[in-house]
Amino acid sequence: MDAGGPVLSLTITPVTGLPEIREGDDLVALIGDALDAAGVSPADGDVFVVASKIVSKAEGQRLLTDVEADAEVRRVAARTGQPLAEVAAVLAETATVLRAEPGVLVVETRHGYICANAGVDRSNTGMPGTALLLPADPDAGAARIQAGLEARYGASLAVLVSDTFGRPFRYGLVNVALGVAGMRPIRDYRGQTDPEGRPLAGTELAVADELCAAAELVMNKLDRVPVAMIHGYRFEPGDGSGRELLRDRATDYFR
Repeated sequence: MDAGGPVLSLTITPVTGLPEIREGDDLVALIGDALDAAGVSPADGDVFVVASKIVSKAEGQRLLTDVEADAEVRRVAARTGQPLAEVAAVLAETATVLRAEPGVLVVETRHGYICANAGVDRSNTGMPGTALLLPADPDAGAARIQAGLEARYGASLAVLVSDTFGRPFRYGLVNVALGVAGMRPIRDYRGQTDPEGRPLAGTELAVADELCAAAELVMNKLDRVPVAMIHGYRFEPGDGSGRELLRDRATDYFR
């Protein structure tokens, strides 16, 4: 867990065997039971990456897709060509519509995320006729899981609640951290010097996002593995928050 020194190796373990998550389920108990069944015991400094989808399911963050469409929903649906029910679900979670074009609806969510369709997901919801929303408070969700796993295993752990987001200037989705508990989400190298003595002025690494992206390699979209455990990364302990990864409007050069 010491943030100093090089990382020599990482082990990323998929946590398999979790059932379909229902509203009210105890994620800590289900994750712990799956770890125990696999003979895996977390150690100090391990990082858990938990898909936001199962946090949303446990919280009951669902929206019926059969809803009445108002004038704004109809306007946006006409512009994007997307179904009324889908647009209604997205706008219910939206603070600001940033781009509405044929097949494209990019918004700022009420959480402050810039993403397509407000993170609303109608795939693998576990309940036909509903759309899954993002967790109500990803940081709080991460903190609940962290506290529960630490109590169960007597280890100092970090937990990241993740989701896959697109990127504005690169193709493909990447897993990023929405919620953070137990670690600093950004490794700040500003003020340090490189091996040749040059000062670093703008080097801030989004290590929470990097860990989530790495975990996605074993979680996989189709394998129903919503949790991964990372061993060997020396994170900086602290009261981190996923909101630290959000760029504010004053430094957002793309809107």
